[in-house]
Amino acid sequence: MKHEKKKSSTSSIIIIATVIPSAVLLLAICLFCIYRRKTRQKGRNDQSHVSLNQNERSNTGDRREQIGHGGVGGDENTSLLFHLDTIVACTDNFSDANKLGEGGYGPVYKGKLQDGKMVAVKRLSKNSGQGLEEFKNEVILIAKLQHRNLVRLLGFCFERQEKLLVYEYMPKKSLDTILFDPEKSPQLDWMKRFNIIVGIAKGLLYLHEDSRLRIIHRDLKAANILLDSDLNPKISDFGTARLFGGDETQANTINIVGTYGYMPVEYILQGIISVKTDIYSFGVLLLEIVCGRKNNEPLEGSQGLVEYAWRLWHDGRPIELMDPSLGETCPRNQVLRCIHIGLLCVQADATERPPISSVVVMFGSDSSSLSLPMPPPMVFDDGTSTSSDVSANYREGNSVNEVSITDFDGR
Repeated sequence: MKHEKKKSSTSSIIIIATVIPSAVLLLAICLFCIYRRKTRQKGRNDQSHVSLNQNERSNTGDRREQIGHGGVGGDENTSLLFHLDTIVACTDNFSDANKLGEGGYGPVYKGKLQDGKMVAVKRLSKNSGQGLEEFKNEVILIAKLQHRNLVRLLGFCFERQEKLLVYEYMPKKSLDTILFDPEKSPQLDWMKRFNIIVGIAKGLLYLHEDSRLRIIHRDLKAANILLDSDLNPKISDFGTARLFGGDETQANTINIVGTYGYMPVEYILQGIISVKTDIYSFGVLLLEIVCGRKNNEPLEGSQGLVEYAWRLWHDGRPIELMDPSLGETCPRNQVLRCIHIGLLCVQADATERPPISSVVVMFGSDSSSLSLPMPPPMVFDDGTSTSSDVSANYREGNSVNEVSITDFDGR
């Protein structure tokens, strides 16, 4: 009996001596794995949550790294990941003296890199509507877009809770700062305005049809058109852009983003997104460039610019929409044709709005005939919509309108 008890005691000791070290070793391995996992996750977060391969780059003297990544567009391309210290230094710690303006998602600052290159830094506000997903969206989209009428992304930074985008510097700032300023608008004679209109159309053509994936901007407006030193336009701000792939032509969303006055009724009320969303915005912008006034200004009893332009058109007085500062010497037929195209782009029925490829052709040929535009939608602050009350008269056939079309189209 004693022998058996001794044997049992010895076995217990052996089991305990084996199990406890094994348990301790297993616990240590688990703790190590958890530590490694957290360390790797932190590393990914510090790289702006975008899977990118880093390579050192020092030939410009700035602390920044070369980043290669995929995105839209077919060719290999690179974007620069800037360190926060570099951006703080080049903007003088985001000083007010370097502040270029305030966008929907935060302020934009002018900066000068160590190699002397001027840049514009978009600093996303921590409490802005643009979160990490929108930030990543803008980076991935713009990095692969290469067109003379699209603003070029030079780099980005996601460090210490800062989300920053570094763009090529546009010395003339945004179109709205000149177009809607009575003292500065004389800089924009008709030929400059027409070139801006056509340039925007060509940039939109690239987004809708010429890049590998179809891109819907969703916030095309004067404030998002930047101008270089020669007043060439560049479409900017792709934080709310929507990507369409393959044969996709339309989508629905409950997240309505954009700027009131530039958004079509089917998007506001039904959440329908398509290329025709941008076409409507382009039409509003075109009319603003022609008349030099904001689309939400009340004009002669109309809700805003779109309704006012339609009423003038319907009454056979479309030339009255032209900015008086353009004077009597500008080519009126070309101005009238632009108004006509603008009204085609803001028609209530999205299917009636022309594709951007047709719009570009319309600008390039003064002799081609244009279809008659139907009335634009009227959207009220309470969310209801209706067609303009002139639509019934228009459908009955107004002789004045017919004569005005024939006159300036040369038919």
